[in-house]
Amino acid sequence: MREGIRESRSIGTLFSLVGFFAGLADACAHCGNIDEGLGVIEEGLAMMRTGGEHFSLPEIHRIKGKLLLAGSANGRDSAEAAFAEALSIARAQQAKLLELRASMSLARLWRDQGKVQQARELLAPVYGWFTEGFDTLDLKEAKALVAQLAS
Repeated sequence: MREGIRESRSIGTLFSLVGFFAGLADACAHCGNIDEGLGVIEEGLAMMRTGGEHFSLPEIHRIKGKLLLAGSANGRDSAEAAFAEALSIARAQQAKLLELRASMSLARLWRDQGKVQQARELLAPVYGWFTEGFDTLDLKEAKALVAQLAS
């Protein structure tokens, strides 16, 4: 991923690179490299400000929240703000899949805080918008989370 970002930058490509930063930061999160992932997020945000695409912006903020949450117990408020920002941007972009992902992240956080009803009220309507693609991982996870929040 790093090599792809370097190659794209070397030829002057900015379009779609923000999405690569989101993917790299998510990989850092999975490996437990929280500080590195947060650095990648900041780099992606800086690139977006200099002319990169904005489609991946909700995902950047969602993964930032994921990293903040994994970083420390004190990161919950910052993570919640990042998830809310991801949700707001996805809604403004009318990016339903990214809205679903942000909703799931925020719903999980609220569930863990004991705000189960609030989590269900956030996620269920977003999941309900979908009429196809139920075999995808995102929708399978959303369905399971909605069911868990309902019980």
